[in-house]
Amino acid sequence: MGYVGLPLAVVFAEAGFNVVGIDPDTRKVDALNRGVSYIRDVPTETVAKLVEAGRLRASADFAALAEIDAVSICVPTPLRKTGDPDMSFIVSASEQLAKYVHPGMVIVLESTTYPGTTRELMLPMLTDRSGLKVGEELFICFSPERVDPGRTDWTTYNTPKVMGGVTLACAEVAAAWYGGAIESVVPVSSAETAEMTKLLENTFRMINIGLVNELAIMCDHLGVDVWEVIDAASTKPFGFMRFTPGPGLGGHCIPIDPLYLSWKLKEMNYNAKFIELASEINTNMPRYVVSRVLDSMNDRGKVLKGSRVLVLGVAYKPDIDDVRESPALDVIALLKKKGALVEYHDPYIPHFHHEHDGWKMDSVPDLMACVRSADVVVIVTNHKTYDYASILDAATFVFDTRNALGKVGKGSEKVVRL
Repeated sequence: MGYVGLPLAVVFAEAGFNVVGIDPDTRKVDALNRGVSYIRDVPTETVAKLVEAGRLRASADFAALAEIDAVSICVPTPLRKTGDPDMSFIVSASEQLAKYVHPGMVIVLESTTYPGTTRELMLPMLTDRSGLKVGEELFICFSPERVDPGRTDWTTYNTPKVMGGVTLACAEVAAAWYGGAIESVVPVSSAETAEMTKLLENTFRMINIGLVNELAIMCDHLGVDVWEVIDAASTKPFGFMRFTPGPGLGGHCIPIDPLYLSWKLKEMNYNAKFIELASEINTNMPRYVVSRVLDSMNDRGKVLKGSRVLVLGVAYKPDIDDVRESPALDVIALLKKKGALVEYHDPYIPHFHHEHDGWKMDSVPDLMACVRSADVVVIVTNHKTYDYASILDAATFVFDTRNALGKVGKGSEKVVRL
């Protein structure tokens, strides 16, 4: 019942379904049963209304599945440190679900994964114990989640849902279910096609972001303004799609999902060169940013070690409260290793814990006071709530990784852009 599960549960409940949200985290269960949302994109008022109407409730007890007709699995699918997919959450959910599978049940996996997961991993776990025949007594599908936190134009309700079944009958049943709550369902021929569709979507973005990140590095060597280049190229009305560089990739999908595909293909002795190269470029961007900050400090007669650095924004993208895979954490860690005295400010993230290095940080309470006292302000996440003109006016020096200052900062001796 996280960033994917809760919005989906709400959409089904709003359509008139009686929804049970299952999560082992009792804090989430208690909050939902009190009518309180913990996901920024889902208003508490909406949850409270659905709970009060009896159409939404939560439980940490998987036994609730015994009375359930349809199940969506929305669990995390991280990568292990070794770079291979961590299937433990899908396996655990399937093991629990297998205890309560019954005739007529439809099951849809939404967690992004490698092609073959639904058929090769989930299907045996759900049918071996029950003995139910898939496509006749039990209906199993894959439908990739397409949640983009912070968006209001494209939501769970109106974003088209791709649906691929283990059999065509599976897809028909699941499409009929989802079609009762979601504006548009797009059936495809198989679960593998649906799994691959999601990986194409995120690989497309990952590779194009890697391209413009490398373009930024090339433009720096050539003495050309990468942002001006992108603006000029964007005037072409066909054959070009705008992507912008930044300090690295964040979020649960784009930095991780394409590597599922790369890992799967290695099993077949095929090297996904585009994916590997883009991943290498994007992964190295935090290091590149810190090297540029260090060089820019040197140009101003200052050393990074011992200097006060204020990082603006640690969310992985603007105007959300999500730090999953955020490049800001790597930028901060690298700055600390260089001996900088690092603070951060983020209006959405009052504190965070760096899992790998073990340290914790709190957002500074007085933004402008810290801007004035910092030797350099590094803009990592371009939240719209920031008054960039005032920040530039108060700052000694700003390194802008997102072109957040825009025209305000262009030409200013105080500003260095990525």
